[in-house]
Parts: sequence; structure tokens; C-alpha cells
Amino acid sequence: MKAIILVAGYATRMYPLTLIQPKALLPVGGRPIIDRIVDQINELPDINEIIVVSNHKFISQFQTWVEKVVSKIPITLLDDGSTTEDDRLGAIGDIHFTVHLKNITEDIVVIAGDNFIDYPLMEQYEFFKEKQSDTVAAKRISDRILLTRLAVATLDETSKILSLVEKPTDPPSDLAIFATYFYKADTLPLFDQYLKEGNTPDAPGYFVQWLHKAKDVYAYIMNGDCIDIGTVDAYKELNSMIEAQGK
Repeated sequence: MKAIILVAGYATRMYPLTLIQPKALLPVGGRPIIDRIVDQINELPDINEIIVVSNHKFISQFQTWVEKVVSKIPITLLDDGSTTEDDRLGAIGDIHFTVHLKNITEDIVVIAGDNFIDYPLMEQYEFFKEKQSDTVAAKRISDRILLTRLAVATLDETSKILSLVEKPTDPPSDLAIFATYFYKADTLPLFDQYLKEGNTPDAPGYFVQWLHKAKDVYAYIMNGDCIDIGTVDAYKELNSMIEAQGK
């Protein structure tokens, strides 16, 4: 299994913090956000390679990071060639780019490099292995305004996704989907089909919205938290929380 960490976004909502530094390298509790993701991936038993996908603007900073980060699993850094928000490939586009460039034919886990994962990734991995189907991370959220900015799913009694809507104006449930995905090898050719149909290459939840209509996709309800660091205020609040918890 290969792990793909997506760090090619430009995080324009967090300017000026991310104008000259990628969001994934911002420190949280004294460590880059991405380091904590690498720590969790290193606990998974089947991962043989971590692939970090950057844009061209920040590739040199990630090259410096790769030389310093501690990981027992080899890390490969890819440059998707984009230099601005206008020519970015999008999250789904970067997954497709990576799968084709690396000729990946095995299961993958895909994680957004700007998410603070505070739940055991191992539990989602075990759920994926149990279901032997594509699996997404989910969390119950009571704030309906927040839900309108996320992907929201409804499930059956086995945790299979019945419906999923990215950024719904009227959320159909309180179950939000976060950007940690385990995909079976036979799903990877579907990224090509999805994009050839003219679907958006951006937010990765749109692919799951399309995918669950073609094959079974399950939601792992996390035992913990996953924080999407989307604004400067959210970043400051997260650092304050981590400092208070001593993590």
C-alpha cells in the first residue's frame, strides 16, 4: 500500500501566513503539520512508500523538509508543476497525476496535508481491512453552518454511504466527511474516468460523491478529531489548544 499526502494547494484564505510558506509546513505545537501525519502513517503495517505531492512554487521548501523529517518509510516528493492558484491541478487532479506518474496498482491511503489528525489512523486502516472496500473518515458535527462547508453523508446500518453531498446548502445529516481516504486498487482507474467525464478536479469529496454511486464506499466514524485548518483564526485556535493540552 502507498500513502499519498496532498500538499499542492495555495491556501489563499490564510494569506499572508501562506504567501511564502506552504500550509502543511506551518508549525503546530512546535512541529510542522505534515510531520504529525507522517507519524501516523508510520504506524500502519502495509505502507511501503509515502508520496508527498507539492506544487512547483513550494517544492524547494518540501525538499528541505524531506531531508529533515524522521520516517522509517521512504518518502518520495513529487512536483505537480503548478505555480499559482489559477493553474493548480486540484486535489483530485493531484491524486490522478500521482497514480499515473508512479504507475500505482495497489491500495492507497490519501490524506490532505493541512489536516490536523487527532484520531488513531490505525483504527481507520483496520476498518478498511475489515470492509475490504473504499473507506472515508467521518465525524458527527452539530454545527449546521460548519456542515455547509464540508462533505456530508448519510449511511445505512453497515456504515455504507447512501448519499454524499459536497458543501450542501441544507445538510442531510450531521455526518461530515474529512480528507482521509483509503482506496482499493481497483478504484484507481476510476479517477481517470471521473475526470474524463468533465467532473471537478478540486475538493476530494466530489470524487467520493461520484464514486459511491458506482461501488460501495464505507465511512469510518472517527474516535477523536480531525481539524481542517482553513483560516488564520482556526490555525491560531489549534495552536492554543495544542499548547494547553501539551501535545
